Amino acid sequence: MNPKVSVIIPAYNTETYIGKAIESALEQTLTDIEVIIVDDGSSDKTVEVAKSFTDRRIKVIVNQQNLGAAAARNRAFRAAQGEWIAVLDSDDWYAPERLEKLVSLANKINADMIADDVYFIKDGATSPWSTLIQESGELIDKIIQIDIVYFVETDVFGEAGLHLGLSKPLFKREFLVKHGIEYDDEIRMGQDFWLDMKCLIKGARFFIEPKPYYFYRSRPGSLVYQSQLPRLNQSCKAAKYFMQQDVVKTNPALMRALSYNLSVFKKNLAYFKVVEPIKQGNLLTAFTEIRKNQGFFYDFMSRFYGIVERRIQYYVMNNKSSFDIYPNRQKKQKTTF
Repeated sequence: MNPKVSVIIPAYNTETYIGKAIESALEQTLTDIEVIIVDDGSSDKTVEVAKSFTDRRIKVIVNQQNLGAAAARNRAFRAAQGEWIAVLDSDDWYAPERLEKLVSLANKINADMIADDVYFIKDGATSPWSTLIQESGELIDKIIQIDIVYFVETDVFGEAGLHLGLSKPLFKREFLVKHGIEYDDEIRMGQDFWLDMKCLIKGARFFIEPKPYYFYRSRPGSLVYQSQLPRLNQSCKAAKYFMQQDVVKTNPALMRALSYNLSVFKKNLAYFKVVEPIKQGNLLTAFTEIRKNQGFFYDFMSRFYGIVERRIQYYVMNNKSSFDIYPNRQKKQKTTF
């Protein structure tokens, strides 16, 4: 018989962390699982660590070259046999009861996707500093269904909101197969948001459980610390793609939400085209981009207070999480569900 859940773990040079991720999957109270690890061309001992586990539920797949997390996850998708697919990043981990709780709940409410709140924890810390819902400004204290317009409106780059693109839903594999849904291989950052969009466009019933069972580790070297330019370029392309879909064109609220997201992506792309060369000492490139972006200084001044505040928090107040997860975001008034 097929397992209840396929846990897929894409991995790239995470020898220090992947052991904990694998252990958290194997120690789930729901034992009817398979764990599919796809090493994406690591140059360290990630594969050796993965293969050191002798549990028969583990399958290790090795890419000979680095193809990106989306391609690695797609390879795991195709190998998965479970009724549900659960994604686990190789530097994160699950609470022991996560899969049992979410699968049981999903079956009761006939969900196609189900996510939980997410603990944010600094690398090396002993306890989380916050959660996804707490940082969002939303007061969600019961299970709610996520509407596609709300999903887009509350996940705007650099702005306060629920940001469910950071969550790691469980997906009903039958739904993914029926609609031919996979990750976009060309999107190497923020790909979870766009996969969720594909599901919601096809009518997926998406619910969120406000209890956190997923631990999201922030660490130097992870994608959240890397250049924003590739992500913003890819996000602009993805937004334009979805805006061409008939289901979006016939939904004015969704079209407005995506159009706004696209405008924010473009604005931030222009901003970081100046800022990142300055950080790298490439002033000629920065000046060239400033000439193209007449609104750069206004944009910079609008961010200035937040920039100073984060540096005071980090260097003076010793708040090492001040640059994590939610940079450049202003808190908004809380909304209760």
